[in-house]
Formats: sequence, structure tokens, C-alpha cells
Amino acid sequence: MPVITKYIVERNGVEKMTFSSKTEADAYDRMLDLADELFVVLGQSQLFTDERQQDDLALYLAKNKDGLLACLNQKTKAAKEKPASKAADAEKAKDKLAVVAADADEAQAA
Repeated sequence: MPVITKYIVERNGVEKMTFSSKTEADAYDRMLDLADELFVVLGQSQLFTDERQQDDLALYLAKNKDGLLACLNQKTKAAKEKPASKAADAEKAKDKLAVVAADADEAQAA
């Protein structure tokens, strides 16, 4: 008779999921931890009167963490690129002013 090892993820005394791999069980447990943290954050927003919706959204966001992080990271990159772009625009404006000032000096000298 074979021996089968099962990894059971349990929350508050309730069996949530059973896995045959410790790695999968740990990943699922971390996802549930993230969902718990998101539940608290969503609760602080006071946008949800129904805890079930709040829990469902927290679990959805935790399951789709990679896509959510990619979206948030794109916004962060865009925000970081704007100051660099403004700095480049400021440098171009300085160059234009220098050219205009040089032209004005030449015009006065002539």
C-alpha cells in the first residue's frame, strides 16, 4: 500500500485546500495571507457594506496579484518618466534661451 503525503491549507479551523506538493500549498497559503491583508485595506476604504463582496474582491486581487502588480508598476514607470521628460524639456528650453541670447548679443554688436 503506497503512502501518500498531503498538504492541507487550513484557515480558522476550516480546511481550504489540499495539495500533494508543499510548494503549491505554501503558495496558496501566501495567497490567502495576501487576501487577508487586502480585506483589511478594502475595509478601511469603507466602500463595501457587504463583507462578502469585500472578501471576494480581496481574494480576486490576491489571485491576480501578478497582473495587478504589472498594472501598478506601469503607472509607477510612467510617473518616473515624466520628471525625466520635464528635465529634458527644461534643458531644451535653456539651450533655446542661450541661442536667443547669443543672437541678441550678435545683433547688438552689429
